[in-house]
Amino acid sequence: MKFGPVSPKEAIGGVAVHAIRQSSFVLKKGTLITPVEAKALEQAGIKQIVVARLEDGDVSEDIAAAGIARVIAGEGIHVEKAFTGRCNLFAAHPGILVIDRDAVDQLNRVDESITFATLPAFKAVAEGEMIATVKLIPFGIEQGIYDKAVEAARQRQIKIMPFAVKRVGVVSTMLPGLAPKVIDKTVQVTRERLARAGASIIAERRVQHSEPALKAVVEELLSLGSELVLIFGASAIADRRDIIPSAVENAGGEVEHFGMPVDPGNLLLWRGSAMCRCLVRLAARARRRRTALTGC
Repeated sequence: MKFGPVSPKEAIGGVAVHAIRQSSFVLKKGTLITPVEAKALEQAGIKQIVVARLEDGDVSEDIAAAGIARVIAGEGIHVEKAFTGRCNLFAAHPGILVIDRDAVDQLNRVDESITFATLPAFKAVAEGEMIATVKLIPFGIEQGIYDKAVEAARQRQIKIMPFAVKRVGVVSTMLPGLAPKVIDKTVQVTRERLARAGASIIAERRVQHSEPALKAVVEELLSLGSELVLIFGASAIADRRDIIPSAVENAGGEVEHFGMPVDPGNLLLWRGSAMCRCLVRLAARARRRRTALTGC
C-alpha cells in the first residue's frame, strides 16, 4: 500500500487518510478522491493531501475485516457489514459467549495491522449485544497477511451457547430476623435475571433453616420438573457438613465444589443424578444486581 502526501491531482484514486476542514470545505477521512474532490481541494487552496492507495495484491480494509469476521464467527453469531475497516459481531440469541483466549491472542499476533477484541469469555449475553469486533488499522493489508489471519481465525471459532435451563425452582431458608421483604426482593431480582436467559421460576418455596425442611422442599421442587433449583440460605455456609450441604446430599445429591473466587463468596452445589439436574446455593451477593470482585 502506498502512503504519503501528494497534490490534489495526484490524489485521484487514493483514499484521504485524514479529515480536512478549511473554511466551508470539509473532506471526511476515508473519502475516495475523485476528480470532483481534487478540484474542490484546489479551489480551497490545499496544495497537498495525505492519501493511501492500494497496490496489486492488497486487500482493502472493509473486505479484510469482513472476511476475518465471517470466518471466526461460529454458532449463534451475526456479522454486520464492515465499515471504515471495522466489522462488528453480535449475539444472534441469548446465551454464553464461548471464546478460546489463546485463539484470540493468536489472531492478534498475526500482524499489528489486524486487531480483534471481544467481551470476556463465558459472559452471559443478550440477543443483539455486540460481542466482538475486527478492526483493520491501515486502509488495506497485503494478501499474504490476510490469508494468515483467515487461517488463524479458522482454527477455533467463537460462539454463543444457548441457555439450556428453562424451568427453575427457588427455595429460601428463613431464620428469625430475616424480613420477608428481603426474600421478596431476592425472588424478584432472580426472576429478572432468569428472564434474560429465557428461563422462569415454576415454583418458589420458603422453609425454616433446617436440614429436614430443606431436604423435603428440594425433593418437591425436583418432582415438579425443576431443571435447576436455586437455594438462598438465611445463614452463610461454614462447612461442608453445614445445613444446606447436608440437605443436598441427603436429597441424593453431592457437593462438587465449596466456595467460589468472588467477594462476597458463594457455595456451588451440583446434584448428581441421572436426570442431570443441579442445585445451586447462592450467597447474599446474589440478592444484589451487581457483583463486587471476581477471580473467575
